[in-house]
Amino acid sequence: MNLFKKIVNKEEKISLVGLGYVGMPIAVAFSKKVDVIGFDLNKEKIELYKNGIDPTNEVGDEAIKNCTVEFTANEARLKEAKFHIVAVPTPVRDDHMPDLSPVEGASEIVGRNLTKGSIVVYESTVYPGVTEDICVPILEKESGLKCGIDFKIGYSPERINPGDKIHRLETITKIVSGMDEESLEEIAKIYELVVEAGVYKAESIKVAEAAKVIENSQRDINIAFMNELSIIFNKMGIDTQSVLKAAGTKWNFLNFYPGLVGGHCIGVDPYYLTYKAEQEGYHSQIILSGRRINDDMGKYVAENTVKKLIQANKNIKGANVGILGFTFKENCPDTRNTRIIDIVNELNEYEIYPTIVDPIADADEAKKLYGIEFKNLNLLKDLDALIIATSHDKFKEIQKNDFEKMFKNEKVLIDVKGILNRKEYETAGYLYWRL
Repeated sequence: MNLFKKIVNKEEKISLVGLGYVGMPIAVAFSKKVDVIGFDLNKEKIELYKNGIDPTNEVGDEAIKNCTVEFTANEARLKEAKFHIVAVPTPVRDDHMPDLSPVEGASEIVGRNLTKGSIVVYESTVYPGVTEDICVPILEKESGLKCGIDFKIGYSPERINPGDKIHRLETITKIVSGMDEESLEEIAKIYELVVEAGVYKAESIKVAEAAKVIENSQRDINIAFMNELSIIFNKMGIDTQSVLKAAGTKWNFLNFYPGLVGGHCIGVDPYYLTYKAEQEGYHSQIILSGRRINDDMGKYVAENTVKKLIQANKNIKGANVGILGFTFKENCPDTRNTRIIDIVNELNEYEIYPTIVDPIADADEAKKLYGIEFKNLNLLKDLDALIIATSHDKFKEIQKNDFEKMFKNEKVLIDVKGILNRKEYETAGYLYWRL
């Protein structure tokens, strides 16, 4: 096949289909070595990239401005590439069923523009079997080509951690897989161009798909355990973080912490695995139990906010509550599948309509997805309660004197991630609560 040499010699190009938090950093990384076409259906996003703006904050404006990626919303440009990487979201529907429409749509686009001798590699998180059983038939139908004869496929799960400046594409071992030895070797060599940590060759595409989906399921289960401990210790009047610090002195204790589990990975991927398990006749017990606990934590935070308001003799209906942070994780603008919306919705049930501040979040996305409009920090005044929902670095810079100015009398402070010194604030008269 020898596609690797042609790409290195710039006789052939790589394409990235889907330029979000995963696809865009991959495109930028490859463009330092080879010719890259970056395709996305979102024309507004493409224009931002062309103008040197990084709306994801993953690589920064400077890297976008200086990269050589050919950004386009014209799918016909994909015909110029022979190595296609598909990195589109794989969300779940409201009933927690996998929504494969983005990856199916991407397969149709790639298929319409597929040429003989190409390799298509999927990075989207899926359950075992999706690449071969669902994507390949679409590629064949749209292209009129035969998989294994006219083109090859592979799977290399994304491991990019949004907002993380340490664990990047280049520094994380990359799992790669191919439909046969030839495609596996080509795929491995191409990824080795940009992944300094090296690649791991999985035995099959299904093994690679399974490896990815259990990585996030494992984290989800461990966080669910911590959340359950938080509920138990809260009833006992014991500070969970103090317990975890003590337990963490043992060499083999796993350092997980309670929190809201959202985003498009940890809060979603377990449902892909349990869906496939159901198809095979097995009903998940541990995985779905963990999911139920984590899905209820936003409601739990809201309920404890109300309890603290009652303790402070505040009127619940119409209470003035501020929320700092709305993204699914710290220092990341992504609001998709944020579980902070669960806090907001539960407070609304008590006729509490919080003022939300998040200078990091994608405001347009939040407005479109949730109808949420963010306010400036200086509008948080005369509060009955403040919920620090996300531990953005900007919020960690807020001093106690600044918090003092936000309240009118009794100060209820809900520090979800525990970024403040509990004793300091309790000594200062705050009614303080954290997971």
